[in-house]
Amino acid sequence: MSQKILLDKINIPGIKTYEVYRQNGGYASVEKAIKTLTPDEVVEEVKTSGLRGRGGAGFPAGMKWSFIDKKSGKPRHLVCNADESEPGTFKDRYLMEFIPHLLIEGMITSSYALGANLSYIYIRGEYMWVYKILERAINEAKAAGFLGKNILGSGYDLELYVHCGAGAYICGEETALIESLEGKRGNPRIKPPFPAISGLWANPTVVNNVETIAAVPWIINNTGAEYAKIGIGRSTGTKLISASGHIKNPGVYEIELGLSVYEFMNSDEYLGGMSSDRPLKAFVPGGSSVPVLPAHLIYKTANGEDRLMSYESLSDGGFATGSMLGSGGFIVYNDTSCIVRNTWNFSRFYHHESCGQCSPCREGTGWMEKVLHRIENGHGREEDIDLLLSIQSKIEGNTICPLGDAAAWPVAAAIRHFREEFEYHIRFPEKIKNRDHFVAEPFEKVKHLVSKEMI
Repeated sequence: MSQKILLDKINIPGIKTYEVYRQNGGYASVEKAIKTLTPDEVVEEVKTSGLRGRGGAGFPAGMKWSFIDKKSGKPRHLVCNADESEPGTFKDRYLMEFIPHLLIEGMITSSYALGANLSYIYIRGEYMWVYKILERAINEAKAAGFLGKNILGSGYDLELYVHCGAGAYICGEETALIESLEGKRGNPRIKPPFPAISGLWANPTVVNNVETIAAVPWIINNTGAEYAKIGIGRSTGTKLISASGHIKNPGVYEIELGLSVYEFMNSDEYLGGMSSDRPLKAFVPGGSSVPVLPAHLIYKTANGEDRLMSYESLSDGGFATGSMLGSGGFIVYNDTSCIVRNTWNFSRFYHHESCGQCSPCREGTGWMEKVLHRIENGHGREEDIDLLLSIQSKIEGNTICPLGDAAAWPVAAAIRHFREEFEYHIRFPEKIKNRDHFVAEPFEKVKHLVSKEMI
């Protein structure tokens, strides 16, 4: 059994309440930090831990904290990014819904480290029931003296608020989130300046993911050095994985980074293998924005090494033969799945969610959706595949924020690894009119038709 840091107490009856959470060691990190550590010492512990941002980018959290401007004399802010909108990802909701005080404790300890006296949790608008849970937890913590004026008699003050978004995926990007929090349209800002210098209301600001902040209490209670012992290499600690698709045991899992993909996929402790006797076809390891990988690159890297659940191993080989850990949205496909349809579905999402600020993303996401829809519905043209590659290459790297990349990467990867499936859709439109075309006749059984056409 792997070590549990975030989910070890989640099944305790009543853990949602302050009383039960406190009885089980809750808010100990706040007491330890405020009474025995300076803010800089808390930052150093997080640096030592090697904790990396769990929202997708994987940037070292302690290093990000150290960038915050302390010389200007301006107020500082910590903003928790709870705008969990990445398709395939639902881990943050699980934490907030079932053990909300863990996030509140992490926010207090982290705000103390940053010298922030006003902090926010920005939650996606669709999580209204979770918003109410967090509001209740904040009120309980405040009544117990862990929020408000003079926390634990230390002279440190902190007010914490939950702010609801309005359902925009783009507000998961930290500067768009800040714009939205200020009451503006959620458009990403040009960087620099970075939020650590000029963020919320032009004040120094750190934006971190729910899971990242929730790991801080354990680090402070047990030291950063102990946290760094968990995991592998620069992928330290544990990671929450949102697992879905054609597997026996979908759900949220906490794993030690470095676990093999094979064990995670097939052991009864985790996903339990495929949900039926249909073979594994592909998987997306980190949410809809990361490249899809075909079956032969899932358990082994291109050079034959075991593929591990870590930042480094999942990206081994670059985008040619690797992917990314991303947000941990682990989506599994068996051979009844249509990669073309799945790619079109992702593209439809990114077209809908583009803020429209950058021309390559605003126009390109719509073009990709239209071309993919054409191919999936039997009206594709031979030149469409190269057209898709051309469009995605014009989007990638040419936008203010990473949404453009997130829209481009899945298309490029799908064509890179499953080009013959796209060709099959174009050359045999009569065979793919039924949306479940690969259920009775998986692509492996008909791919020879594509080869014959090319002869």
